[in-house]
Amino acid sequence: MNILELRHVTLAKEGKTLLDDFTMDVWEGHVHAIIGPNGAGKSTLANTIMGLSGYREISGDILFRGASIAALGVDERARLGLTLVFQEPARFEGLGVAEFILAGAKDKSGRTLDRALEMVGLEPAKYKARAVDKTLSGGERKRIELASIQAMKPRLVLMDEPDSGVDIDSIPYIYEIIKELKREGSTVLLITHSPEVLRQADHAFLLCGGRLVDKGAMDTMFDYFNGKCIPCRHVGKPDREEAVCEDGADE
Repeated sequence: MNILELRHVTLAKEGKTLLDDFTMDVWEGHVHAIIGPNGAGKSTLANTIMGLSGYREISGDILFRGASIAALGVDERARLGLTLVFQEPARFEGLGVAEFILAGAKDKSGRTLDRALEMVGLEPAKYKARAVDKTLSGGERKRIELASIQAMKPRLVLMDEPDSGVDIDSIPYIYEIIKELKREGSTVLLITHSPEVLRQADHAFLLCGGRLVDKGAMDTMFDYFNGKCIPCRHVGKPDREEAVCEDGADE
């Protein structure tokens, strides 16, 4: 069953086409990776799915569990069960860790809080009374943000570069949260330029120039990271249909 469907979605900003007649089906309960070169539209796609400001003026349609969400704002999409984890982890001066983690959770018990912190390798006794502020490292903030996602149990979570800017000790916990979300029935979309993050997925989509140019099982998509892309309309060579993608990070 498809939890998310994009149908001929086109998004243009300042005269530049960022998503070009984009069509994609996302299977429910799976972990999907979205890969592609710098400027391919990976982050743009995530922002468009989430309905962020500046990314809602589209043509085409976006369906979530069979119903159109194209006209809905970000808050309405969040209430349906969509959430987005940004590259830069959250920091809210004065907001407590416990309050932050339990904000979107249906079960706001201490047990939920403790389990969410333990899942990301943080001792509840040391962290639940702290604030989500500059006293936490980037890796700690990333883990706490992922703990909040685990407690929330969203239907669909988009993670933009989940391993970006974190210490090496945090990475195994990030991968474990991805697995746990899948076990609990969530669908995960990983926006990444990392082959190691791709290995956490079941399936992958390859973007180039705002278009979907390939898709397949995770283990069939590693040629991209080995410099063996497929013919596409690369943004760096717009006049050549045979242009070849180059590896890199997204915008």
